[in-house]
Amino acid sequence: MEKLNPNLLKTKQHFDMLDGLRGVAALAIVIFHFMEWIYADSSKNFIGHGFLAVDFFFCLSGFVIAYAYDHRIEKIGVVEFFKSRLIRLQPLVILGSILGLLGFLFNPFGTHSELYSVGKIALLFICSIFLVPLPIMEDRVYNLFGLNAPSWSLFWEYVANVVYALVLYKISRRYLLLLTMLAAVPLCLISYHAGNLLGGWGGDTFWHGFARITYSFSAGLLVYRSNWIIKNRLGFIGLTVLLLLAFLMPHFEWNWLAESMVVLFYFPLLVSLGAGATLSNRLKKICAFSGKISYPLYMTHYAFIWIFGDYYMAKKPETMGLSLVVIIGTLLLVFIAYLTMIFYDSPIRKFLRNKRQKA
Repeated sequence: MEKLNPNLLKTKQHFDMLDGLRGVAALAIVIFHFMEWIYADSSKNFIGHGFLAVDFFFCLSGFVIAYAYDHRIEKIGVVEFFKSRLIRLQPLVILGSILGLLGFLFNPFGTHSELYSVGKIALLFICSIFLVPLPIMEDRVYNLFGLNAPSWSLFWEYVANVVYALVLYKISRRYLLLLTMLAAVPLCLISYHAGNLLGGWGGDTFWHGFARITYSFSAGLLVYRSNWIIKNRLGFIGLTVLLLLAFLMPHFEWNWLAESMVVLFYFPLLVSLGAGATLSNRLKKICAFSGKISYPLYMTHYAFIWIFGDYYMAKKPETMGLSLVVIIGTLLLVFIAYLTMIFYDSPIRKFLRNKRQKA
């Protein structure tokens, strides 16, 4: 058996701006999850389109996967590709599940753990670790992953990675363009029938997630392979404002169409602009940190969001007190994500990479 060149396993240099925007999107998701408890009607929520950050993640993922692996997946092989993705993604899937379990069992503001047998809780935890959808928790509105709701997007991320490794990396740009155009049809249809693109996280909207990942991941691949990189001087602040406009935009009469247009055209455009933007050295460091903390923040925050939700329902705090809770809570979640990155995610991934290269 031919020995694999360790240099092929090294990650390529990052697009610093895209890393920075990933962190902004992760923070938007956290704030959206706080606010959706307060405003059940998302049209009254100032960040009512924050959930579209997931579609931005999917598009960004397609671009980054193509950039990182298109040129070398045949050399390293499918198995090594899967190992790379597992090392990158799985440690935080596990930690998010552990935090979700602890938050479920020890929620100080009202847990429903008494409704579940030990066996059922164990099954939920095992399915959460291995990303097997199990929407059986009625008190958690039948999330695909009741212990850590954001894992639904990681499930589809893994699916996209498998399809990429087996099929997508081989197909020509012409067929990728056709696939992306075809994928736009179900995306628009679910948006039209549901009135939005919020679905995918629950058992009743499971296939909405498939439509969202199929289009956005393919669009990200297409942006990279078409070299649609737009040189610009918008900078991190300028592109952050443009990204936030998508999350902060109001709800319209034709809301389904507005959301569809953002996902179909606006997010691929932002990825193109982000890949072509220039940065000062100081902002490069900020963007690098933002990118590193984004995934820990995304995968660790939701256990605390459930606790906040039960607190809000039980206490009904006044506006001023509630605002302080949300602001302080967001800052604490960022700090927890930082600790997770420093003491858990980075060391574990480094250990696994070293062990893999020695093997």
